[in-house]
Amino acid sequence: MSKGTPAMGRKSGKKTHIRCRRCGHHAYHAQHKTCAKCGFGKTKTLRKYNWLEKLFTSSSKRKR
Repeated sequence: MSKGTPAMGRKSGKKTHIRCRRCGHHAYHAQHKTCAKCGFGKTKTLRKYNWLEKLFTSSSKRKR
């Protein structure tokens, strides 16, 4: 089986991530049962890293 364009059709119809119950983002992995955004299913506290603060400061150009 090839790895290119024809193989991309096999990926349709499956949902890897669904909406998270805790944060509401579309980041809850249905098979792993964990949220990539808030850490639900893995930790009781919200997922937070110090390097995240740099991304969302007012002086940053990479603001999302």
